[in-house]
Amino acid sequence: MRNEMLELLHERKQCIKCAESFQQTPENIVNKGTQLRTAPCKSNICDAYGKTFTDGLALLIHERLHNVVKSHGWKQVGKVFTPSGTFHIHETSHISEKPYGCTQCWKAYTPSSNLHINEGIHSGEKPYECKQFEKVFSQANGLERCERMQTGEKPYGCKQYGKAYTDSSALRYHERTHTGEKPHECKQCGKAYTFYSALRSHERAHTGEKPYGCKQCGKAYTFSSDLRVHDRTHTGEKPYKCKQCGKSFYKVSHLQRHERTHTGEKPYGCKQCGKAFTDSSALRYHERTHTGEKPYGCKQCGKAYTFSSTLRNHERTHTGEKPYKCKQCGKAYIFSFSLRSHERTHTGEKPYKCKQCGKAYIFSSSLHSHERTHTGEKPYACNKCGKFFTCMSNLRHHEITHRGEKPYECKQCGKGFTHACYLRNHERSHTGEKPYACKQCGKAYTDSSALRYHERTHTGEKPYECKQCGKAYTLSSSLRIHERTHTGEKPYGCKQCGKPFTNSSSLKKHEIIHSGEKPYGCKQCGKAYTDSSSHTVEKSYGCK
Repeated sequence: MRNEMLELLHERKQCIKCAESFQQTPENIVNKGTQLRTAPCKSNICDAYGKTFTDGLALLIHERLHNVVKSHGWKQVGKVFTPSGTFHIHETSHISEKPYGCTQCWKAYTPSSNLHINEGIHSGEKPYECKQFEKVFSQANGLERCERMQTGEKPYGCKQYGKAYTDSSALRYHERTHTGEKPHECKQCGKAYTFYSALRSHERAHTGEKPYGCKQCGKAYTFSSDLRVHDRTHTGEKPYKCKQCGKSFYKVSHLQRHERTHTGEKPYGCKQCGKAFTDSSALRYHERTHTGEKPYGCKQCGKAYTFSSTLRNHERTHTGEKPYKCKQCGKAYIFSFSLRSHERTHTGEKPYKCKQCGKAYIFSSSLHSHERTHTGEKPYACNKCGKFFTCMSNLRHHEITHRGEKPYECKQCGKGFTHACYLRNHERSHTGEKPYACKQCGKAYTDSSALRYHERTHTGEKPYECKQCGKAYTLSSSLRIHERTHTGEKPYGCKQCGKPFTNSSSLKKHEIIHSGEKPYGCKQCGKAYTDSSSHTVEKSYGCK
């Protein structure tokens, strides 16, 4: 009987209604079913029983059932079949033991429960509902996983390292990191993967297929899971919440990475230098600093980058695209991190705190720069004069002074500036705008740094301390000038007589002697002086 069944599977099939014939192998039946299933047939009704079938393949398989039952009887066949064409699945079950077949996609399963799950995918039915997150699932294990995300339960533990997981499949995948097993191999190039999903992703690199498109913006993805995550950028949904600080995330991987900021865990270590990272992508990026690999090239100008995100950001400099928009004021940005930083100006959030003095900052870079005021570290050196700086932006600003370049020009008076922020502050001198006001006394300023310095007059804060004598200052510039009294450094020299000075303001005062300019006039007597301290009503000078 087995041989007869195999003959039925391999023989040429002919439709008794339209006379079209097809070659049907077991591989085609089990895996594809494409030719017979999709072939046009005028009628799919069984003459013997009057049953109607969805396609020609289902009808042909049903008709073969008549012949086998006549020859061997139901008992010898040993299984009961529905009129939906499952005899086809039974025939192949003698070869692969997967007796439960889906009539829509012709996938076969060993347990009937797996068939029910597959049928649920076709119907779109999702009977399992999570009440907390208002999410629905097609399978019970999907609901269980969701519930464990809320409770934190991780019942599946690794026997080697004790690492625990919310579901058994995640544990199985983890165990492969110990065994090195890569059971999923690409038929095109032979590359093997630990996970089937990784293989599917890789295969699409050959085909370029991105079947999952966003209905809102049209962006396409290789996987449905990636599309679901992307959808959250439109809806604002952030289902993954940190139990320690309450911060929410739209990606579970982002939550896991964030949780490590609380635990300090850095499980991904570089084999070359030993540096450890909180997530695998950060390690991959770091490894490129050793290899020098820059796999992402710009198609317009050819510039290459280490990271795909850096390339995307660069491409926006060509297109002018600013996809990240502030919901409060409408300001748009090229980079997502620029938007996040900007949003903190509305919320007042300062998440980056100095462990030494408790001072908080909006940006991590600002914290790093501040920490150097404690350590004295100045890692950025000017190639021209050797001057050192605590942060890269200060070095870049300084380098412009060597070039003499002033690319930012005031449209009203024509004055040029080295930086855009200096121009903005200057323009306010024309408009009279002072947007930065002190909350204590109401005094307003044209730029934020001037306000910060002013606020220290209320708080008495002097964060800049001399390491030699302990004297403290409100401004970093004041500390630098003071330090020169210890070092004897006088970097500002008069071009006319060569006399050196510790600071630029002292040099400016000195230069007035050569020019003969008398900018300081007495309001009472009208007499003018080169120095503001030469003639004041506070002193014993009498105006005549």
